[in-house]
Amino acid sequence: MALSKDDLLAEARTAVNPVDAAAAEALLAQGAVVLDVREPAEFDMGHLPGAVNVPRGVLEFRVGDHPALTNPQADILLYCKNGGRSTLAAYTLKRMGFEQVKMLVGGFDGWSGTVHKVEVDPSVYR
Repeated sequence: MALSKDDLLAEARTAVNPVDAAAAEALLAQGAVVLDVREPAEFDMGHLPGAVNVPRGVLEFRVGDHPALTNPQADILLYCKNGGRSTLAAYTLKRMGFEQVKMLVGGFDGWSGTVHKVEVDPSVYR
């Protein structure tokens, strides 16, 4: 029997460490690696402070060669638009040996707004 996306997400959720925005801010202050797994166009429209963009579709291929993905002991905070891609990405990184992986509940949609800081590439016309 084939698995659905909901099956895959349910399996992944059992292994990921979700954090809310307040805990994410603490991780930012402590210097955690912040990994945005959205597509580059989404990242360019705004992202968490200090985030690096490694889209979900190429994540496994970047482990070991991207500076943000060379230390399996590093604290890593992952996020996407609203939590689906980052849940799968966190699960994948854990399976690949990364131990301190956390996922922002609600993703960028839950973070952005007037409460939390968002960075935007100055070359992007808004």
